[in-house]
Amino acid sequence: MLEFKSFLKEYRIKAGMTQEELAEKVDVRRETIVRLEAARYNPSLKLAIDISRAVNTPIEKIFIYD
Repeated sequence: MLEFKSFLKEYRIKAGMTQEELAEKVDVRRETIVRLEAARYNPSLKLAIDISRAVNTPIEKIFIYD
């Protein structure tokens, strides 16, 4: 079984955004960002793309399946 890993927190911080700011930018609740950062939520492709663009980092560096 593949393991989902998230490096969103690191890239969000590098982009200088709070969880709330990122949530507003990608039109989700802050709780969604919290769950994504903890790798407890698998984002839709659209959300992953929106986040990738918001933090200016390729999707495959933010969300990883091992």
